[in-house]
Amino acid sequence: MYRVMIVDDEAAIRNLLKKTIKWEAMNLHVEGEAASGVEAINIIDEIRPDIIFVDIEMPFMNGIEFAGLAIKRYPKLKIIILTAYDEFNYAKACIGIGVSNYCLKPIVRKEINEALQKVIEQLDKEKTQDELEEVTDEMCGYSLSVENIVRYMRENYDDKTLNLTSVAKMFGFNSSYLSRKFKEETGQGLSAYLTEIRMEKAKELAKKGTVMYMTAQKVGIPDPNYFGKLFKKYVGTAYSAYQTEK
Repeated sequence: MYRVMIVDDEAAIRNLLKKTIKWEAMNLHVEGEAASGVEAINIIDEIRPDIIFVDIEMPFMNGIEFAGLAIKRYPKLKIIILTAYDEFNYAKACIGIGVSNYCLKPIVRKEINEALQKVIEQLDKEKTQDELEEVTDEMCGYSLSVENIVRYMRENYDDKTLNLTSVAKMFGFNSSYLSRKFKEETGQGLSAYLTEIRMEKAKELAKKGTVMYMTAQKVGIPDPNYFGKLFKKYVGTAYSAYQTEK
């Protein structure tokens, strides 16, 4: 059941809305109301509505100002503006800030019901998408093994095509999902982790006296100039200087 909030400085309008709509039949429940945008913004965190009806003209904070603040705080919130006919163009422009719909005063039950049906469809669709994403993520916690991925990178660091995209493809994951999960478990991004592996190997080769361009190729970074910048950034000194120190 979706939660509804009504914000209007006219008590008569708030009461009319509550009595006119068959809320339960639409799987809705009026959780709260407010007489101004200021009052509404102060209690919105407590009510946590899915849908808000808000009058466009109210003292202290009008409906547009309130809508902007509310949507910024709750991006998925659905707001239906209530407006008089002479404010019609103004209300129509509100769609650009994230307002879902608008209805003209005086209130017409059919128009309110149609507006509600539209936002309910949007909420249902978003809910389904969220549930699918949760199921997908849960199915991937079971199959994602960071240990295997790290082992794979340590065994193939010399492959110049090795990167986040190729690793994700190899293990059957979406790149953004793998990046997020890898960082959650290791505290470090996959690309940064791969660079660390390559630079540790590069330090070993440098100690053996391997020239820089050969080391660059051996650790999967064929561009010696780029390798040189990475090495200095990671180690803190130039490749040739590091060899001299050691």
